[in-house]
This record gives sequence, C-alpha cells and structure tokens, in this order.
Amino acid sequence: MRNERIPRIFAIVILTLLISAAHAVGQPVLRILLTNDDGIDSPGLVALFDKLSALGTVTVAASAKNQSGASHGLTSEGPIWVEETEMKGGRWYTIEALPATCVRLALESLLPEKPDIVVVGINKGTTTGVVTFYSGTVACAREAAFSGLPAIAVHYGKGTVADYEWAAGFVANLVRDIKEARLKPGRFLNVNFPAVPKEQIKGVLVTKQDLRATVENYEKRQDPQGRIFFMRSFKELEPADRGTDIWALANGYISITPLQFDQTDVRAMKGLQSWAGKLWKHLN
Repeated sequence: MRNERIPRIFAIVILTLLISAAHAVGQPVLRILLTNDDGIDSPGLVALFDKLSALGTVTVAASAKNQSGASHGLTSEGPIWVEETEMKGGRWYTIEALPATCVRLALESLLPEKPDIVVVGINKGTTTGVVTFYSGTVACAREAAFSGLPAIAVHYGKGTVADYEWAAGFVANLVRDIKEARLKPGRFLNVNFPAVPKEQIKGVLVTKQDLRATVENYEKRQDPQGRIFFMRSFKELEPADRGTDIWALANGYISITPLQFDQTDVRAMKGLQSWAGKLWKHLN
C-alpha cells in the first residue's frame, strides 16, 4: 500500500510542475530598474517593488532623501556615495545624488546589464502639464529614454489616502503589457492617478500635455533682522481642454501621456534655415 502511494505522489509533483510551466509560457522574466524622486524610503516605491517583483528581477536605485522638484539636475561635483543592501529579495542602492543621476549611475555602473524597463515612482502628488519639466520623477524616466529604454513615471494625486498598493498593481499590469504601447526609442509614459478613492476612478485616458503656464506667486517678506525673502505659493490649474492630462485627472480618469525628449521644432526649421543664411551673409 505504501509503495503504491509513492508513484502517486511523484505524479502529483510532476503535474504541478507542468501546470506551473504552462502558466510561465509567454511570461518572460523582466529586468526592472526602480527609482523615484521622493527618496528610497517612500511608501510608493516600496509598493511598486512588491508588485513588480512578480514580473522578474527588480533593482532599486534611488536618492537617499526627497528630491522633489529637482527637475533634470545632475550631480556633477564631488563623490557620489552609494550604500548597497539586500531587502525583500532584491538589491537596493541608496545614492547621495539627484534623481536623474541615480538612473544614469545605475545604468552605467551599478547594474550588470541594462534593464528591460525603468519604472519611476509612485510620486506623491500629480505631475501634469508644464510641471513635468520641473519634476525629478519625470526626469528619471527621461534619463532612461536617453539610453533608448522604455520608461514609466508614476504619480498619485494628493488630497486623499493614496492607495499605493492598488496603483502599483495597475502599473505592474502596464509593465507586463508595455510592448503593446509600441514605444519608440526616446519616448516614455507619464502616468497620473487622480486624487480620488479607487472606487471613483472612471477609467483610463491616453492624454496630451496641457501647455498652459503654471500659476505661481512670490510674496515678499522681511525677517526680524531686516533681510528680504520671498515665499512661493502654487495654484493648481483648472481643467481646460478636453483630452489633456489636467482635464483627465479633474474628471476622475487615470491619465497616460506619452512624452519624448526630442524638443526640435521641425516645422520651424525651414523658415529658420533661410533666416540663418541671410544672417551669415550679413556677418561676412
């Protein structure tokens, strides 16, 4: 009786392995670089790591502290201190540098091989319109695009308790299906979640960037010693054009905006070429 059970156990084990292998077919193991501009201790970063780990190998390379608003600044002077740790089954690099530099350092020196994709976030607060030029989160994705890698910058709106776990699950599905986006080299995605509970989100919209200038004020003040200083205040833009990232968020949609780093105004080139020719004649 005992001998009859052994083949049966083997059969169950083999069947289990075959089923697991069948599920694994078509699910390639990805190499993912994860970073942000809120610092390596950000809850949004941890949530993404937990969800993305199911897709492959995730390596974290992020700034030691919050660097929001750092834009695409680079750390160019002095040593760049790096601390490597093992956590949650992955390799984490804590870097004393600006966000975009963290990405470049990881790609050039820390990783044994280039990742398949770079994921950035989850940033605290939405980043839409021209504010994307100031964002360290977007800069990380742009830095990856410089190297021809697909990248996703992720933001969650303020004003409610952010459900990072749910948003991270959404991003993991996006990463899994990133090939369907057909991103060409130099392009990357800017993803924003509206500041509402997930039950109130209406859907997903592919949007364009709102191009209106931000509304900022600088109030002049004076300290007790008579020194003059200014306090900055920022006002969110009201939604305007339908189909823009700001409109989508204001109306309860997740916004996905494809961006690129090529800033050349191709339509202006022809006119400028004739102008440049005239300018050269004047100088000679």
